[in-house]
Amino acid sequence: MTNSDDTRRNTGAECQSMIDVRYEVDRLDRTLVALIAERQSYMDAAARIKGDRNTVRDPARIEDVVSKVLAEAAKHGLSPSIAEPVWRTMIEQCIQHEFVEWDALREDAPEASNVTA
Repeated sequence: MTNSDDTRRNTGAECQSMIDVRYEVDRLDRTLVALIAERQSYMDAAARIKGDRNTVRDPARIEDVVSKVLAEAAKHGLSPSIAEPVWRTMIEQCIQHEFVEWDALREDAPEASNVTA
């Protein structure tokens, strides 16, 4: 659902007051929350799909994501000194969330090690 307050009124260059700036930052924060919630849903899916808890943290994938983010940030003029720590923090929190979800999904399931072929 689109909130009428989610319409951009000014670019950064067009803002004339802190009211303008804060309106736009608040608007963007609402959008970011929705996008991060969508990203979280994929962490939930990963927790469900991954069969081995040891695969939750994937250092090569972390570096791949950060590399892609930095390339995209450069295209949009986003400073790498903002982009990299923001994404590394988000990735780490997503990994922690995925561990919690992975464990919760399996806490009542029979352990695979007890199953014989």
